[in-house]
Amino acid sequence: MTALDTTLLAYDGLTVTLPSMARPILDGIELSVRAGEIVALVGESGSGKSVTARAALGLFPPGAEVGGRVRVDGTDLVGADPASLRDVRTNKAAMIYQDPRAAINPVRRVGDFLTEPLRLVHGWSKAQADARAVELLGAVGLPDPARHLNQYPHELSGGMLQRVVIAAALTAEPRLLLCDEPTTALDVSTQAEILAILGRLRRERGLGLLLITHDIELAAAVSDRIYVMYAGRIVETAPVADLFASPRHPYTAGLLGSSPPLDGPAGRLTPIPGAPMGLLESAPGCAFAPRCRFAEPGRCDQSPPPLRRQGPAEVACHRAAELVGSIQPSREDS
Repeated sequence: MTALDTTLLAYDGLTVTLPSMARPILDGIELSVRAGEIVALVGESGSGKSVTARAALGLFPPGAEVGGRVRVDGTDLVGADPASLRDVRTNKAAMIYQDPRAAINPVRRVGDFLTEPLRLVHGWSKAQADARAVELLGAVGLPDPARHLNQYPHELSGGMLQRVVIAAALTAEPRLLLCDEPTTALDVSTQAEILAILGRLRRERGLGLLLITHDIELAAAVSDRIYVMYAGRIVETAPVADLFASPRHPYTAGLLGSSPPLDGPAGRLTPIPGAPMGLLESAPGCAFAPRCRFAEPGRCDQSPPPLRRQGPAEVACHRAAELVGSIQPSREDS
């Protein structure tokens, strides 16, 4: 069995609902991440991406009703007992959040942030924990790592702090990294450096990575497969090359057409019309139909489309088969 045959994260029909909301936060999510693979989950703000990522640590909104399964390295987190949750959170999976300054206590030294879990949870001595922290800070590209152990967060730049957060996520050798918008608060050059570090860690350690982002171009630059989410549902998934060459869902094409390409300007961007569906709204048919130029009244607004296989992709669109090849990102010439 090769590394890519090992499924580290699997969502099987995950549904998350709150009694006060008109529609589910997550609705029947099917998603997987294998060892040595980077999988991106993309969509606009409010689509349910972060809730999906937190579910992989057994973190659900208070009062939520949860159905389906979320398995991390074989452990089902839906209804899991505290010991199983603790094992996943301390040994199998770790989260990297988008704002490193919010993740680190500003009045504690960087060394305390890195070594405290090793000492309190895993029983390491101070010397062992310090040595491990220095090793990891070096692994994520911080020069003179021993010096940084005695510094406070305000003495480091945003990019340096994000490296510290990545090092903290690696302290217990997790097999799965959950990266929730890990470069949003950083400048473009630092974003590239952080993504390069994540890619190198994937290759060297055989990690599985779930990358949460609103930037589909950025996702394509580093990922093997992409899942596109809208209003709590997966509307398309495909290998990166296939998704970019031939998007099969109008929402995917809309994201591509409204995102600036990483390799330079390519005409005027075309925004998706309208606004995303909120949790206080619901629709009997396709949630994207009110914003979709291909929607057919009496068809697309009657029932939600299931996710169906379409060539190398899976797509949730009533008209997917007849629209193959005709859905392309819309960018006007500048």
